[in-house]
Amino acid sequence: MLVVADEVEPGLWSDAIRSMPVDLLLAAGDLPFDYLEFLVDALDRPGVFVPGNHDLDLDLGGFDSVAGIPLRAGFPSRWPGPRGWINADGEVVTAAGLRIAGLGGSIRYNDGPNQWTEAQQARRARRLVRKARRRPVDVLLTHSPPRGVGDREDPPHRGFECLRDAVDRLHPAWMLHGHIHPHGEPVPDHQLGATTVRNVVGHRFIEIARSPANLEGYSPPIQRRWAVRPARAIGRGHSHT
Repeated sequence: MLVVADEVEPGLWSDAIRSMPVDLLLAAGDLPFDYLEFLVDALDRPGVFVPGNHDLDLDLGGFDSVAGIPLRAGFPSRWPGPRGWINADGEVVTAAGLRIAGLGGSIRYNDGPNQWTEAQQARRARRLVRKARRRPVDVLLTHSPPRGVGDREDPPHRGFECLRDAVDRLHPAWMLHGHIHPHGEPVPDHQLGATTVRNVVGHRFIEIARSPANLEGYSPPIQRRWAVRPARAIGRGHSHT
């Protein structure tokens, strides 16, 4: 799968991406919605995202879908999120045979959107764990990292302590986050028990074995005739806080 966050990469925003063998797209926040829409259209694969602290303060809740038409209060309404993507913030969703729990936003450091105090995020995390119904997930997708696991000491980039408890309870194979810009420095993976924590700012390709417990009703996507190319470095876009 292809995971993106925080920095637009011109090498991905091109027709070259159409040849990449990807089953699933994940986005960990702070990316333009038209970029996300291009990716999901070009690859013709499902996309799952959580919002970051630089995304618009959108009310993405309260929407239903009938025959692919978004409805709110029973009336057709334009969904304000990126077209073709599933909003997993505070939800447990299944896509491409993977069970994904999502929790967006950053620690509150000003009056901007999608920011939470530690107490607020802890309440959201507890609700997320309850929605998992005591079943493990394959991926915990967040914008911010856990406290002390790849975060920083400046107020905007401190991680959430409550995400450690969420990992303990959800047992994901992977926790994928954005928010912490590496600025060209190597970013090592971290371990929380059996969970691999990875910073996905820019982009990462990750192969995850689908859990047999989560495959019920799953049909793999029809494969195109992919032109498999060796991986190559792609320059990073402009970064921000």
